[in-house]
Amino acid sequence: MFISNAYAQGAAAPSGPEGFLGSPMIFFILMFVVMYFFMIRPQMKRQKEQNAMMGALAKGDEVVTNGGMLGKVTKVSDAYVTLDVANGTEVIVQKNAIATLLPKGTIKAL
Repeated sequence: MFISNAYAQGAAAPSGPEGFLGSPMIFFILMFVVMYFFMIRPQMKRQKEQNAMMGALAKGDEVVTNGGMLGKVTKVSDAYVTLDVANGTEVIVQKNAIATLLPKGTIKAL
C-alpha cells in the first residue's frame, strides 16, 4: 500500500569511447612507461657505470668499498682486488664490493 514495487532496470547502453583507448589496457601501458623512465632506465644506467668503473680499476687507484673501507689498489685480478688499507695491511675484496673510485691523492696516510 505505502511502498511501491521495485522493478529491475534494463541494461544501460555503454557510454564513452569504445575500442582500445576506452579500455583499461591504456592505463597499464602508461604505468609501464612511467616505471621504465623512473625506475628501470636509471638502474640500467647506474649498472653500466659501475661495470665500467670495475673494468677500469688499476694499480694505484684509491677506492671506497661498500663497507666504507678506504684503500689503495695494489693488485687487480679477474674477480678480486687487493687493497692497502694501512701501512703493511692488505685486504682482498671482490671487485663488485668496490663502491666508489676516489680522485688521486685523497688518501694521504698510506
